[in-house]
Amino acid sequence: MTPQFIAEVSSNHHQDLKRCFRFIDEAARIGCDGVKFQLFKVEELFSPEVFTAKPETAKRKQWELPVRFLPDLATRCREKGVQFSATPFYLKAVEELYPHVDFYKIASYELLWDDLLKACAQTGKPVVLSTGMADMDEINHAVEVVVSSFPASGALQTTDRQHLTLLHCISGYPAPPEECNLAAIQTLREKFMPVTGAPSAGSSEIRIGWSDHSVNPGVIHRAVHRWGAEMIEFHLDLDGEGEEFSTGHCWLPEGIQDVIAAVKSGFKADGSGIKVPAPSEQPDRDWRADPVDGLRPLRAKRAALKAGEK
Repeated sequence: MTPQFIAEVSSNHHQDLKRCFRFIDEAARIGCDGVKFQLFKVEELFSPEVFTAKPETAKRKQWELPVRFLPDLATRCREKGVQFSATPFYLKAVEELYPHVDFYKIASYELLWDDLLKACAQTGKPVVLSTGMADMDEINHAVEVVVSSFPASGALQTTDRQHLTLLHCISGYPAPPEECNLAAIQTLREKFMPVTGAPSAGSSEIRIGWSDHSVNPGVIHRAVHRWGAEMIEFHLDLDGEGEEFSTGHCWLPEGIQDVIAAVKSGFKADGSGIKVPAPSEQPDRDWRADPVDGLRPLRAKRAALKAGEK
């Protein structure tokens, strides 16, 4: 199955609605299936001790996405034919996002927060969960919380999307390719597919993908074509001017566009598996070596050439 590509805007938007629109437009242009923002309030993201020890953290107030942008962002995504998503970082954000998002994304740093996991799942909307820094016991617990929190109706009526997508992730910014451990995608698949939830949730199918911080085309190709990643999330910046670009984990449009095109075109090459001559081969079939004398073309073609046919 061709993977979904989700562009993560993170804090590169400059609190500028027009710039947000440019992210959506660019993501659609380069072949993405969805665009994801982050909804946080700095004072609800860190404990008081952090602001005391690291006063510069307060400057991240300028990175917040204004809640008033949400309806316009969702509308723009619909106009451009891509899904709209966001990561809630405080509980009320789940409610604020509900009328607008196609799915919730939960960040690796929030994987341990059961209340947030439950709040997202209880909406009945699909959930994407990154697993950076987590061990298998922590992931297993998070999966159980999400699956058991899905309502009996709602998410289970969604036929065109999965209820839960787990993203293998290395929360290094950037992540060295030698640490990406893409084989863990298969570990997650073997552990969680299929997953049977609580009686109220029924059976919940889970997809496995890759959240990229490597900014390495080979890593993404390997995640998809060797390990079967069904979703690729990546950080996007427009021009190298985003707040997070200097960290080194954000793609620019022209770089990721080629990767997306190559990955998606590769799936067109699978075919039916039936070994028959392809349409593009047909004109050359008569030009093969004849089994009698080993000369090209076949004798029937030679006769046609002798008769003046092309």
